[in-house]
Amino acid sequence: MRLLFEIDTKDYDPNGTAFVRPSVRGIILRDGKVAMVHSLKYDYYKFPGGGIEAGESLEEALMREVKEEAGLRVIAGSVREYGLVHRVQKSDRAGYFVQDNYYFLCDTHKEAGEQCLDDYEAEERFTLEFVDPIHAIRTNREKDHGPKDPMMLEREAKVLEILIQEGVLNPSGLQ
Repeated sequence: MRLLFEIDTKDYDPNGTAFVRPSVRGIILRDGKVAMVHSLKYDYYKFPGGGIEAGESLEEALMREVKEEAGLRVIAGSVREYGLVHRVQKSDRAGYFVQDNYYFLCDTHKEAGEQCLDDYEAEERFTLEFVDPIHAIRTNREKDHGPKDPMMLEREAKVLEILIQEGVLNPSGLQ
């Protein structure tokens, strides 16, 4: 999978312990908008997705995570690789955090079902929204998001910008 970009804060001891957590993210497009999970509590947007469980393929993890976070069922056979974001930064646990974020274009069934949120996701009131990407970029960059990691929010904004630059997304604000 092609590397979209890297985020390396270099604020950690490279000889420390690495906490590795690869993840998948779904890019779901409809009518110039993109499916994003909106944290109503901290007012930020993220692509639906999350960590890969032991024994799962990337596609299996993507299908599970999109259904859990967004309530959308990915259509089998519609998953296409888009790109990878490699992130390394100091961990709030100990040592440093390494995450490869695998982004996939995919189609889903139109109707959203029930979400199956983790406790922190429910507490943040994760809500599926089909949003104009310019709005999501501005929200992630310009608003106060409390304790949320700014690198994660910037990662999502940069992926949205690449989707626009490559013509995958044509937001209404740019027409």
